This record gives sequence, C-alpha cells and structure tokens, in this order.
Amino acid sequence: MTFTSPLQQDAIKIMLLGSGELGKEVAIEAQRLGIEVVAVDKYENAPAHLVANRSYAINMQDKDALIALIEKEKPTFILPEVEAISIEALFEVEAKGFHVIPNAEAVSKTMNRKNIRVFASETLGLTTSKYQFVTTLEGLKKAGQEIGFPCVIKPVMSSSGHGQSIAKTADDIEKSWEIAKEARGDASELIVEEFIKFDYEITLLTTRTENETVFCEPIGHIQQDGDYILSWQPMPMSEIALKKAKEIAKAVTDGLGGRGIFGVEFFVKDDEVYFSELSPRPHDTGMVTLITQSQSEFALHVRAVLGLPLDYTFYGSGASGAFKAKNESHHPKIDVPDSAFSANSFVRVFGKPESHVGRRMAVALVLDEDVEVAKNRALEIAQSIRDY
Repeated sequence: MTFTSPLQQDAIKIMLLGSGELGKEVAIEAQRLGIEVVAVDKYENAPAHLVANRSYAINMQDKDALIALIEKEKPTFILPEVEAISIEALFEVEAKGFHVIPNAEAVSKTMNRKNIRVFASETLGLTTSKYQFVTTLEGLKKAGQEIGFPCVIKPVMSSSGHGQSIAKTADDIEKSWEIAKEARGDASELIVEEFIKFDYEITLLTTRTENETVFCEPIGHIQQDGDYILSWQPMPMSEIALKKAKEIAKAVTDGLGGRGIFGVEFFVKDDEVYFSELSPRPHDTGMVTLITQSQSEFALHVRAVLGLPLDYTFYGSGASGAFKAKNESHHPKIDVPDSAFSANSFVRVFGKPESHVGRRMAVALVLDEDVEVAKNRALEIAQSIRDY
C-alpha cells in the first residue's frame, strides 16, 4: 500500500464518528501511517479532536447534518465509534459509494441490542441467554416474571452501561424502569435477559478483512454498573471454551461482514459459552492491548480498515484499571501520583474537557508475568488517581 502526505488530494482519509478515548487511539495509529484524520463528536475538544487533522462538533443523529459533513470531507473510510449516529445517513452515503466500516448493515445490527441479539440467536442459531423485548412498564413486569429473577434490564440502544440494571426481585422492576431512562441512546425499548450465573465473562477481540480473521488472547473483565473497571489479558480458560468462543465469534463476524475489529463479549460457565454482545470497533476492555501486544486493538483496527496483514505478537500478561471521576468539573485536573509510573506501569489520561461523577477519565496499564499481580497493581494505581 502506498501512503502519501495527508496534504495531498489523493491521501487516505478516515472520518471518526465518535471521538472519545478509543477513537483517540485509532486516530493516533492512523496518524502514524500519515493518514488524514477527521474527528467528529457531539461536543468540542473530545479526546480524538486533540490529535486529528480537523475536528467537528455536530449532532450525529441529525441525518442531514451528518450527510452534509461526509459529502464535504469525502473520507476514504467512515469509522462509527459510538451508537448515537443516524443509521439512515450511513446507509445513504454507503449507497453513494462511501466506505463505512465494517458496513452500514453491520453498524445497524450492532448499535441496537435487539437487532444483534435476534441476528445471533435466531438467524445464526448461536447460544444466548433467554431474552424478551418490552416497551412498557407492564411489559417489563411480565417479562421479569416469565424470565425469572434476577434478570438483567438494558435499553436496546445505549453504551458504557448507561441505563443498565439488575432486578433481583419483582420489587426492583420499577426502579429498573427509571434507571433505563438514563440511557445514552434510545430507552423506548428494553431487553430483559436471563441472568446467567457465569464463572466469568470475556471479550474476544476478533479482527477481520475479506482475506483473514485473527483473534487476540481472551480478555477477562469486571464490570460495575454495566461499565468495566478492570480488564486483563489473557483470561485463563479451557481449550474447549476458547474454541467455542472463537467459533461463535467467527460465525457472527462473518455474518456481519466487512473489515475491522469486533469486540465480541461472552459469558462462560464451565465449558459452556454464551454470546452476549458485540461492538464493531475497538472495545474499552481492550485498552489493555496497548501494552500486551505488538499491535494494539487500535493498530489492528487500522490495519484491517486498510486491508493490511493482521499479524501481531503477544508480549505477555497485563491489566488495565479504569479511573472514573469523583467530581463534576468543566475543566478537570487529573492528579496522578509519581508512584504510578514505573518500568512496567503506565497511565493514559484521555483529556476530556468535562468530568462527571462516574465518567471514565484515565486508565492505568500494568505488565506483569503474573496476571493477578498486574490486576491488583492496575486497580491500586487507578484508585490512587484524583480529580478536581
């Protein structure tokens, strides 16, 4: 592949639709190859805005505004990085010849939990938890009784755990109904899922082009309020369970098609593997790959987008601990102690212009031959960070 200066008319150009901390790392990897980067988000000075050639703040759910910007910039590749995007705009520009990653149909299926669950369970016949979709409080109460308690309740469109809750008994249903309104997206329809008493859950990063599919080592993670607080790689698991996870991940990503990295999430109980969710882009739990792999998930994503070989080397075990803001601030300051910086520990501050209680603002990364040591150290560093 020939790379030219981003100043030339025939330069490769990518447009990020969503410019958070994951988009920032994608932009950095693209910039390393001399690729022109246009970063778009709903607010000014988003993390990827800070490293892009140009940036825009628009309502990405406004179909006409999004199409107008795409036609103005004429990107070689369009990379959706969040759910809150006008899918109609993506279908329309794709029909005009623009290359959406992985493709508009895949984005449509995965940005909505209903679409991807139906596709995985009913179209592909994959093993999932029992589920129902509801649009009313009465429907939610009925679904809870039929699926049984505890059950997991999520908006069909949201991200980072917003609007998600677990109803332990029927008395929790109304509270879950109210929590769902906090979704980043559309809370008009909810998915009610059977609570799988799993041993652990993993993200299996699956990178594909039209020519090959490559799996990263499985990533274990712990979530709190539906959002990850700790991830580590590799997650020890049986060969049987890992083989099943890879088979399912390949089936669903082949079914979606296109290029790029997919974060495929599973629940694992003994040797049984249950498909949970899928994101057609780098995954937050995959930030650990910034230190564990020769090609991070972000580098693999860019390689896949360009149709380049996907080979990489796994360096060794590591962990990532998320730091979440404790305060509200329009100009947050992140205080990281000197002890966080050692030969095998790192901190990445995202540079978000505002902080809200619970908003992810930085991540601690630790390498260690003993993954348990890495996990404990990553959490320790994350807990030592302060914001004000």
